Amino acid sequence: MKIVVTGGAGFIGRWVVKRLLEDGHEVWALDDLSNGRTENIAEFMEHPRLKEFVKGDIKNIELLDKLFLNRFDICYHLAASINVQDSIDDPRTTFENDVTGTFNVLEQCKKHNTKIVFMSTCMVYDRANDATGITELHPVKPASPYAGSKIAGENMVLSYWYAYGMPAVVVRPFNTYGPFQKTGGEGGVIAIFIKNSLAGLDLGIYGSGEQTRDFLYVEDCASFVVQCGYNEAVNGEIVNAGLGRDVTINELALLIAKDETKIKHLPHIHPQSEIMKLLCNYGKAKCLLDWQPHHSLAQGINETEQWIRVNSALI
Repeated sequence: MKIVVTGGAGFIGRWVVKRLLEDGHEVWALDDLSNGRTENIAEFMEHPRLKEFVKGDIKNIELLDKLFLNRFDICYHLAASINVQDSIDDPRTTFENDVTGTFNVLEQCKKHNTKIVFMSTCMVYDRANDATGITELHPVKPASPYAGSKIAGENMVLSYWYAYGMPAVVVRPFNTYGPFQKTGGEGGVIAIFIKNSLAGLDLGIYGSGEQTRDFLYVEDCASFVVQCGYNEAVNGEIVNAGLGRDVTINELALLIAKDETKIKHLPHIHPQSEIMKLLCNYGKAKCLLDWQPHHSLAQGINETEQWIRVNSALI
């Protein structure tokens, strides 16, 4: 197939591009590099099936008009503003990227009859209530402009399925981590903790550390996202992906640091947007896609640590 990945030089986008190339498709990657990095996809630049890397913005309609003349079979739409605190400080930028930008991509997909797989987030959910985890029927709660923009994007995507019959899927991966994730301010907590631990620094936890997260290894996430594009059974659906196990941030920090004295608690920067319990129920993905994660948290942390050890100068 001919496939475009917006946000293709981002952390998850990079792994989606890799999987699509391995599966034999022709791939175009679009990224404005505001969060993505060309280093993430450097190894694919000479790949015969990576047809083009386009440095550009999903708010640029002329650029999208030209790009979509390639008549793609699938658009994996991952380009977005992803930082919760940034969305609180500057909601306009998040709205314009995650809602207006998504609308622009949807219009192209409708015009060219391209299936869209829209990358949403577990951050749209209210907290989990029990050990059964969060299903796709769980209440949403826009506790930050980031979550609000993602919910708006989801609704627009599904409206094109209902109004036009355009193939569309909304995916809600839980907290994804792994190689190529940034270890700085916009990175994930596992990557940041590992980088600091290797450097002999303290691991800072915002708030009590009793908030829980369900961590999904990035290769498992990419496999899930890609399969949602291939499979018609999920058209018109919202689908979760996660490990199905949550861990407190205190437990995570101790698992990585192996020394309680290296763990420090800090005042929370956005307590109003904190979700205290996130636990994924991925039963729908298992049923419709026969998907399940293959990396345990311990395996994923080990692989991420090995990658950071070798590539610390790059991140």
